[in-house]
Amino acid sequence: MGFRSLRVINEDRVAPGRGFGAHAHRDMEILSYVLEGTLAHKDSMGHEERLNPDEIQKMSAGSGIVHSEFNGSATEPVHFLQIWIEPKSDGGAPAYEQLRLDTAAKRDKLLLLAGPDRVAGAAQINQDARVFVTEVSPGHTVAHDLQKNRHAWVQVVRGAVKVNGASLATGDAAALSKEEKLTITGEGSQPSELLIFDLN
Repeated sequence: MGFRSLRVINEDRVAPGRGFGAHAHRDMEILSYVLEGTLAHKDSMGHEERLNPDEIQKMSAGSGIVHSEFNGSATEPVHFLQIWIEPKSDGGAPAYEQLRLDTAAKRDKLLLLAGPDRVAGAAQINQDARVFVTEVSPGHTVAHDLQKNRHAWVQVVRGAVKVNGASLATGDAAALSKEEKLTITGEGSQPSELLIFDLN
């Protein structure tokens, strides 16, 4: 818990008809990424949405937001990651975005999910942090240059990979500092999905 501005990555599996009732947040950038199933979202800004795999949801809690997250199916479980990133400044108006991803754009390359700048297809967050997703094929390598004084967190969503020579599998993570480059090579017989955080 807590690496640079990355506060937590919560991995949740929610049974049909269950979820998290209305609760409040403030001064946090919250990203939700569904792996399987459907997540039903409702918040105090008036949004009532359904989040599916290959979509990214962003809530900038700012001065305060109340929201609830429930399994959107009466029969199937939902499996999702909820990521908290500390903002660079407190307060401000709450904000919400939900975007569908170009799945082909994450195959054997990095696809930007969220960052500090307004970029088509990615959510904007109040922090000098960039969040990428990639799906690495067995035997393929994806690389990312790290600028001076930048740090990386790599989260293996599913599969098996080598990250700068270290073997990681589903649920594993690696924190990297004082590295110039991040190199991810797919292992095993199936594609591997990862989230990569480029942090100041």
